[in-house]
Amino acid sequence: MRTVGMYLAELLEAYGVEVIFGIPGVHTVELYRGLPNTKIRHVTPRHEQGAGFMADGYARVSGRPGVCFIITGPGMTNIATAMAQAYADSVPMLVISAVNALGQIGSGEGWLHELQDQRQLIKQVSAFSHTVMTPAELPRVMARAFALFAGSRPRPVHIELPLDIITAPADKLPPIRAIVPPSPPAASPSALQEAANWLNIAKAPVLLLGGGAQDAGSFVRAIAEKLDAPTVMSVNGRGLLPPRHPLAVPCSPSMPPTMKLIEGADVILAIGTEFGSTDYDWFEQGGAKFNGKTIRIDIDAQQVVRSRQPDLPIVADASEASSALVPLLSSAKRDGAARAAAARDAVLADLSRTYRACLHLMETVRDALPGAVLVGDSAQPVYAGCICYPSAAPRSWFCSATGYGTLGYALPAAIGAQLAAADRPVVCLIGDGGLQFTIAELASAREAGTPVIVLLWNNNGYGEIKTYMVSRQIHPIGVDIFTPDFQVLAKGFGCEAVTLKKPSDLPGLLREAAKRKTATIIEIEENDYVANYEG
Repeated sequence: MRTVGMYLAELLEAYGVEVIFGIPGVHTVELYRGLPNTKIRHVTPRHEQGAGFMADGYARVSGRPGVCFIITGPGMTNIATAMAQAYADSVPMLVISAVNALGQIGSGEGWLHELQDQRQLIKQVSAFSHTVMTPAELPRVMARAFALFAGSRPRPVHIELPLDIITAPADKLPPIRAIVPPSPPAASPSALQEAANWLNIAKAPVLLLGGGAQDAGSFVRAIAEKLDAPTVMSVNGRGLLPPRHPLAVPCSPSMPPTMKLIEGADVILAIGTEFGSTDYDWFEQGGAKFNGKTIRIDIDAQQVVRSRQPDLPIVADASEASSALVPLLSSAKRDGAARAAAARDAVLADLSRTYRACLHLMETVRDALPGAVLVGDSAQPVYAGCICYPSAAPRSWFCSATGYGTLGYALPAAIGAQLAAADRPVVCLIGDGGLQFTIAELASAREAGTPVIVLLWNNNGYGEIKTYMVSRQIHPIGVDIFTPDFQVLAKGFGCEAVTLKKPSDLPGLLREAAKRKTATIIEIEENDYVANYEG
C-alpha cells in the first residue's frame, strides 16, 4: 500500500528537494519508507539542532529551502533554536515532523514524546505551523509552503503529520505535482518613478543593502554606479558590491563613521534590509539619524514600516524593483567614491589590534581560497567580520552573531553549505567555546563526506564575554572553561587536525585542507595570532 508518508517523499522530490536532514525515530520511520524510491539524499546529524543549522547553511548558499524530518516532542524542542536563527535571518526552511495520533494530541495521558501543543510552541519560530488532519490536506499545505518560499519573505515553515495520517493510504490523493511558484510582488510604477525623481536630484544619496537584496546584485550595483552613491552593506548583504569597488562600504551601520555617512545623506535608498538592531544599533544607543528622505524596498508589507518608517515605502521583491528602477535613474557624479573611502578608512582606523588580526584572518581565507564560503559562529573573529569584512560575493559569508545570536551554529551550518556547494571550499570560523556546543557534528561531516575546514579560534574560554564582564566591572565567572584537546578529538572523529604555528603559514594550510576529502581543524591560538600577524 502506498501511504501518505511515501506520497510525501515523492511530493518533496517534485518540488526539487535534493537533501533531507534528520534523525530517524520511532515516530518518523514511516516518513522514510518512500525515500529509497526517490533521488533525495538523507544526511544524519548528531542532534536535531544540528539538522536545523545544516538546513539553514544549505539554504543560505543555495537559495533553496533546507528540509528536515524531525521526531515529535524532543526533536521539535531541539530544533526550535535553529528555526529561531533562520526566522531571525529570513532563511527558508521546511521542517516536517510527526505528532501523536489523532485523539492523542494534547491529551495529557503521557503518550510518547507528547507535548501539550507542539504547534503552539513552534509558531513562535515559523512563518506558519500546520497540522495535517486529513491526507487530502498534505498537497495543499505543501503548496502553501513553497508559495511562501517563492513569493514572500522566506522563513521556516512547520508541517506536522499525526502518526495515523502518515500511515494512512494515499490512494485517493491527486497525482504528484508541484505548483508553479508564484511571482514575487513587483513595485508600483508610480512609486518607482517617485523614488527615481528623488534620487535623480539628490546631492548625497546613500544605498543601504541587506540580505533581501542578495539575488539583486547586478541591479543594485547598477543603481549605485548611476547614482555614484556609497553603498553600505549589512552582514547578510555583504558582497553585493565586491571588496575593491570604490563605492562599497562593507561596514556595520552601527560604527560611528558609517553612521556619519548615513546621517549626511539627503536621500537614502534601503533595499532588503530590516534595519535590525544588531546591524544598525549594535551598541543600543539609538543608531544613525536618518536626516534625509528615506525610500525603502522590502518584500514584507509589515517590515517595510517596522523599525524605521520611510518617507516612501515600496513593497516589492528586491530584484524586481531594482531592475525596474535602473532605467529610471540618470547618471551623475556625486563624490561617492570619496565619501565611501572616508567611511571605510575611518572604520578600519578605529579597530583594535585584536580585531585587525581577526579581519586579517578572514581576508586570508577569502584570498587563499577563491570562491570560498565562510560560515561564522558567535566568536571574536566573527564580530570583527560583522564590523567590516568585505565578502567576495553574496551568499559567501554569513554567521549567527547577528539577529538571534546562537552558539555552535557554524559547524553544522558549514556542513549544510558544503552539501549545497560541493565544488567550493567551505570554511567554518568558530571559537573553542562555541565548537563544544556541536563538536559531535564532526562525525556527521565525516559520514557525509563534507570536507569542511574548521578554523578554531582558541582563547581557552568565552573570551568575548569575559572581556565584556571585566569592562562592566563584573568579576568573571563561568567564562574560563575547561578546554579539551581538539587535536585528539578531531582525529577521533576521523578528521585531520593541525595547529597553526605562525600566521604566514595559514594560506598553505588552507590550500592543503581544501584538497582533502575529509574535514580539517586548523587550531589557532588567539594570543599567538594577534601578536605575530603582520598588519
